[in-house]
Amino acid sequence: MARLIDKGTREYTCALIMMFFGSLAAFGAEYCLQPVIPILAQDFNLTPTQASLSMSFGTIGMAFSMLLIASISKHLERKKVMVIALGISSILILLMSITEEFALILALRFVQGILLAGFPSLAVAYINEEFNPKIIGAAIGVYVAATPLGGLVGRILISTLTDVASWRMGLMIAGILYLLSAIMMWIFLPPSLNKKIEHGKIKIQWKDFLSLLQNKKIIMIYLIAFCVMGCFVCTYNFISYVLMTEPYNLSQTIIGFIFVLYLVGSVSSAVMGTLSDHYGHGIIIVISVIIQLVGILLTLFMPLIVKIIGLAIFTYGFFGVHSNACAWAPQSCQNDKAQVSAMYMLFYYIGASTFGTIGGTFLSNYGWSGIVVFETVILTIGLILAIILYKKKE
Repeated sequence: MARLIDKGTREYTCALIMMFFGSLAAFGAEYCLQPVIPILAQDFNLTPTQASLSMSFGTIGMAFSMLLIASISKHLERKKVMVIALGISSILILLMSITEEFALILALRFVQGILLAGFPSLAVAYINEEFNPKIIGAAIGVYVAATPLGGLVGRILISTLTDVASWRMGLMIAGILYLLSAIMMWIFLPPSLNKKIEHGKIKIQWKDFLSLLQNKKIIMIYLIAFCVMGCFVCTYNFISYVLMTEPYNLSQTIIGFIFVLYLVGSVSSAVMGTLSDHYGHGIIIVISVIIQLVGILLTLFMPLIVKIIGLAIFTYGFFGVHSNACAWAPQSCQNDKAQVSAMYMLFYYIGASTFGTIGGTFLSNYGWSGIVVFETVILTIGLILAIILYKKKE
């Protein structure tokens, strides 16, 4: 086995920086249309549920692709696939910026989702395989911390340019920046050295896939991710509708800056990831789900400041769950790390696609309170699963 990446080395610095920027770009690309869902609804004459498909088609594409990645991960060179996925996804954003048909945007988003699926699962696998096991929790915390920053930078950029120029200009500039990030990763990210890549004919090993579904501990981690991610995407898909109308009447630019709350997620990922190295993933996940549940309930209150505080607490809780769950899953069995991570992301994005669209129906029929009730039920299920999992031996 080649030398592991450890603290204090040049490889450690380069790897963390590149994984940080790669994550920032990948998740910025994934959520590039979320802040302008209401604008898309206006431009293309869509309902909230229809407009939210611009997000759901991307996550559906990722979910489908995860099935393939979960089966062929043994044949995938981590660094190469991550860079290619990010690079082509960036080009697709540029194409979306000049597309006149909403149906074509959905098609591009679906293809983009298929490609982007290669990044998160292999990124977690890369960290698990290339870093010293003693610092994996902290390293994944840093990686996950970049995911909210990616969403934040992209949302602020696109929201601001939507007010100043158009959402198309915002997409174009974002696509160029993400393409540059892919080029930087290709040049500076240390190569994958500790995973022997299998060559020859690729066979989809469905038995490996099924073996994961028979692991009760792994399944519970996956289902928790399904619940919390679905609620997270649902919240940020539709909160713009609430803030753009009475009594708030916020502009698109101001709404974009609401996503500064994602910085809370960056803090949560780093802090809760590090705490898990000391106290274990189980208890941290339970605490984080409770925090997320408290946060969404606070958004029921009318004062804008209370809503924002609620969103901040909700965001902190979500990233606390995610950073621990995605680190815990690969450590919980002897299966291929990329395969375990890919399956984790499969459940994660199915939750995003499902609840991120269903929430539009609750918003249309019952307003924001309908979404809060809907998410409270889902998060309560997630909390029950987390408590059961915690009571089992880590």
